[in-house]
Amino acid sequence: MDSQNPNQKLTDVSSDDNVPAETPYGQLAAATAERDRLAAENAELQDRLLRMRAEFDNARRRAERERSDYLQFAGMELVRDILPVLDDCERALKVETADREYAKGVELIYQHLFETLKKMGLEPIETAGRQFDPSLHQAVQRVETDEAEDQSILGEFQRGYNFKGKLLRPAMVRVAVKP
Repeated sequence: MDSQNPNQKLTDVSSDDNVPAETPYGQLAAATAERDRLAAENAELQDRLLRMRAEFDNARRRAERERSDYLQFAGMELVRDILPVLDDCERALKVETADREYAKGVELIYQHLFETLKKMGLEPIETAGRQFDPSLHQAVQRVETDEAEDQSILGEFQRGYNFKGKLLRPAMVRVAVKP
């Protein structure tokens, strides 16, 4: 404080050097302190802006990915609902019939339905001669035998399918086990 002016207020003194704010040095110190405060505030706001932009970009990418996944797999439930019809066609083809035209018609319907579903992304799971894989196959029956390799698939009760690389339905199989 100025000894000549005892009524001087503390707010008239700069915070840096306890120099009165009316002097050029005091004004410079006050301006420097204000500049530093504003620079720090600006840096904080810039940081917040960058974080908000990054958060927004991440949210946008996540929404696009979810939308893409939804569109890609939107037909999955429809295909799952149609699979029993495909199974019925396969069973109908295995039944012997005297009417060759009828059998040919069922076969054409089956082929057309199967090809249409394949175009949508349906992929049959191969089981013949393969090892049992619990992520692709469902063991319905275990057969003790020395004639086949342990955990090999002996037969298929119901065909399994993937849809665009994702498991839609596991194959129901008969599996060999060592006695």
